[in-house]
Amino acid sequence: MKVFLSGGSGFIAAHVLDILLEQGHTVITSVRSEDKASKIRAAHPKVPESQLSFRIVEDIAQEGAFDEAIKASEGLEGVIHTASPFHFNVTDTKKDLIDPAVIGTTGILKAIKKYAPGVKRVVITSSFASIYDATKGNTWDHTYSEKDWNPVTEAEALENPSNGYRASKTFAEKAAWEFLEKEKPNFTIATVCPPLVFGPVVHYLNDLKAINTSNARIRDAIEGKWTEGIPETGVYIWTDVRDLALAHVRALERPEAANKRFFVTAGYFSNRVLANIIRKNYPKLADKLPGDSVQGGDYPEGGQASVYKTDNSRTREVLGIEFRSLESSIVDLVKSLLEVGLKG
Repeated sequence: MKVFLSGGSGFIAAHVLDILLEQGHTVITSVRSEDKASKIRAAHPKVPESQLSFRIVEDIAQEGAFDEAIKASEGLEGVIHTASPFHFNVTDTKKDLIDPAVIGTTGILKAIKKYAPGVKRVVITSSFASIYDATKGNTWDHTYSEKDWNPVTEAEALENPSNGYRASKTFAEKAAWEFLEKEKPNFTIATVCPPLVFGPVVHYLNDLKAINTSNARIRDAIEGKWTEGIPETGVYIWTDVRDLALAHVRALERPEAANKRFFVTAGYFSNRVLANIIRKNYPKLADKLPGDSVQGGDYPEGGQASVYKTDNSRTREVLGIEFRSLESSIVDLVKSLLEVGLKG
């Protein structure tokens, strides 16, 4: 299959790219700069240009940003859209977070409809943020699944950056489903909704300052930043980036994934559990990690059993994903951080 992958230098997309290439797909990927393209190219020296090529899309939040990239990619059959708007400063939540997320998603769908009539499936990276209802808290007696939608309003989105982020994911995914309903394109879509994403960083694309938000907490732990107190966990569910990447590819390939959301979650964790896993598997890092007497990072009162429940049966059954264990994910992540230059 000839596949367009947006945001090819991202943490999740780098793993998606690996799987696509391993399975023999031809990939055209968008990146923000030629420098990013060069790094990806250098990391796949045995892959010919006929199987891996690049399009520069500097700012996906611009109207029509993907038009030229899609137009120049003849014969496309599928698209995986992982790219997120890239902004250093959020001063205006609507302008800096919500509008770019929605424009980035609808922009690529418009370009595909107009310039890539051969595309049959579009897979979009969404988030648990589009499922989670923050007003209910973490101890709500509820089982989250693909049926749930974050009820955040635009007014609530503007109250703080956290609301704004969750709203941007929610509104962008809803915009994709509305596009499908109103525009009736030739393609079907599938959306993938992960919570925190752990797992190994792809060395050629990551430096330790620009690491993805989920993995940043592991970096902080092994840099000794948790010894005085473990941060609150926040969201208590996770998935491994390799399982998530495979879910994207299978959502592209499998007919039965058409027009479905997928809640891709492996299970529960707390920051204290993460610290314990690292100590057990990397005893040399023990002096950087919080001791048993250090406060914080636990599950809510009542333990894991008190946290909302999750239903990942659709991801298991339709996409056939068998999830890695938390321990194996964190062990592989720490190994990759040490290899990329983190001084434990």
